[in-house]
Amino acid sequence: MGQFGKIFKFELKNYLTNKIFVGVTVFFSLIIALVMFFPRVAEIFESNDPDIPESSQEGIYIDEDQSSEDVYVESGNDGSIMLLRYNGENSDMIKEAFSNSFWGYNVEITEDDISVIEEKIRSGEAECAFVLDDLNYFTYYVGNLSMYDMNSEMASELLRTLYQQNSLMNSGLSEEEALDVLNAYVSYETVTLGKDQMVNYFYTYIMILALYMVILLYGQMVSTNVATEKSSRAMELLITSAKPSSMMFGKVFASCLAGFTQLVCIFGSAFVSFNINRTYWDEFGMVSSFFDIPIELIIYMLVFFVLGFLVYAFIFGAVGSTVSKLEDINTAVMPITLLFIFGFMVVVFSFASGTVDNILMKVCSYIPFTAPIAMFARIAMSTVPWYEITICISVLTLSVVFIGIISAKIYRVGVLLYGTPPKIGAILKAIKKA
Repeated sequence: MGQFGKIFKFELKNYLTNKIFVGVTVFFSLIIALVMFFPRVAEIFESNDPDIPESSQEGIYIDEDQSSEDVYVESGNDGSIMLLRYNGENSDMIKEAFSNSFWGYNVEITEDDISVIEEKIRSGEAECAFVLDDLNYFTYYVGNLSMYDMNSEMASELLRTLYQQNSLMNSGLSEEEALDVLNAYVSYETVTLGKDQMVNYFYTYIMILALYMVILLYGQMVSTNVATEKSSRAMELLITSAKPSSMMFGKVFASCLAGFTQLVCIFGSAFVSFNINRTYWDEFGMVSSFFDIPIELIIYMLVFFVLGFLVYAFIFGAVGSTVSKLEDINTAVMPITLLFIFGFMVVVFSFASGTVDNILMKVCSYIPFTAPIAMFARIAMSTVPWYEITICISVLTLSVVFIGIISAKIYRVGVLLYGTPPKIGAILKAIKKA
């Protein structure tokens, strides 16, 4: 334990006193702080410039709903159940119209209470529900509201058409009444029982990108440091005074703490600067949402950062110990890097599709090499049962222990191997003897 502590402190000091490490941390912290202060500074300059017309200082209004009319989205996944509650006349016609319009769903008429409908959606028995008070007003219930969910808009247009159709079927309408029918407006309310992906998308993507960059960057730094010590022959002197396992674990945990420190500094700078200028960012809902992250999501981020980092750092360190020349390190770690990039791309494509709970994401949530970002994305963007989170964290924890032990053995064998990079078979034989 004493050897581990000395190595840990030595490696951590190297990181914290490294000019590049300090420079990068200060640079990004300052850049983010400047961005957060920009609206305040811009307002000062605008208020001091008398030549600028008052109208030019006004913001540009953007209709957020304008682009929604040009978006085509499929109405659901085949086989998903959509509940429909309507106690008015012509309920069969209403069901048939919904079935024809929402062809991706199995539309079922229900007379259940609202609480029962909500429970069915939460349990996954149904994906969503429409509760119609009449043809002019409805409530849309859904579990996790996707960024691409256009069901409310589609139902609103459908009901408006049905209302016009039913009204015009009756005879004796005056010109004013006919005009009222044609200009009828359907109002609705959306109740999200799970996560609203549109609200969570921005900060989830930023946090996953930060996890990806820090894990990959510092994991490769571990392998580079090990390979540098080995190529300079400094390793031969180090292992005479310290156990290889202590050296391995000291390097990995020091690198993990350095990465965590850098994240805290950068995000801490952003958080403090934003709160100083919060009033200037109120109109930017997306930016404000990033700094209103639920505390439990931050805790999950830290947990998956530590576990994911340790998994990859141990592997990177073990691979680095088998390389004799520093220039060979990129080739050696390429398969590991590609594996992590694969997990990141799965998450990105799932974000783009708006379905973070697809089969591939669920499988990746239990694979140690992809679980840190896959499960974190699912927690942030959907409702994940507690037992799935527990299983994922347990798998990651056991993987860290197992991979750490194996990597320490590979490290102990690899640091003394020079010349031609050893083959996997030779390493496995050496590990059995170790």
